Amino acid sequence: MAQDTTKIALITGSSRGLGRNTALALASKGVDVIVTYHSSEAEAKNVVSTIEEMGGKAVALQLDTSNTKTFDDFAAQIRQSLQDNWQTEQFDFLVNNAGIGIYAPFAETTEEEFDRLMNIHVKGVFFLTQKLLPLIKDGGRIVNISSGLARFALPGYAAYGAMKGAIEVLTRYLAKELGQRQIAVNVVAPGAIETDFAEGAVRDNPDINSFIASQTALGRVGLPDDIGGAIASLLSEDNRWVNAQRIEVSGGMFL
Repeated sequence: MAQDTTKIALITGSSRGLGRNTALALASKGVDVIVTYHSSEAEAKNVVSTIEEMGGKAVALQLDTSNTKTFDDFAAQIRQSLQDNWQTEQFDFLVNNAGIGIYAPFAETTEEEFDRLMNIHVKGVFFLTQKLLPLIKDGGRIVNISSGLARFALPGYAAYGAMKGAIEVLTRYLAKELGQRQIAVNVVAPGAIETDFAEGAVRDNPDINSFIASQTALGRVGLPDDIGGAIASLLSEDNRWVNAQRIEVSGGMFL
């Protein structure tokens, strides 16, 4: 029987990048993890193995956050997984992390690109969270992932930045409406991070990397370790009174 002290987090898009880092950061604090992946099953299983080596418990489930038609089945899988692995009916933390980056100047952004971003970053987050609400414990937490691009504008990210702006507004509404269940909802907005996001532009393009570093108060580009720990910290009991906040984790970009 799972102990009442065991916390469980569901992190979308956690087979790699910031999601993976967040999963490992939470596991290091004793939180068990439900990993979701879109297509990287081997990488997701690697995350599970790493968490198990740390002494934690984790499972990996496939999820396409852009396809709302799959959410009923996914919720059923979560319910079954919670029963099979933790002998419980609910989990504690939902981190809506899954996402993609599309670089396209406003004048050249296609409707297909816009719809793809919308389905993953807004519609998917909205309806997946809605579907999972019965499975989140009263007193649980939700963290949505935004971006520094919702505060400052860099050409080429009009659609993406707009979607993240929508998530920041949605976060406040969720905090308001879920408050009666004592569920706190916050948004974390990373700055530019060295990952394979947007085809690894920040990590692999020296010009982009040095420009961002020059515009960041702490003088470098962010690393995944800078973000996962921040999210894990936000989900700690010490931060239980933080609610409806946008927390930018960017090292001080474009101040």
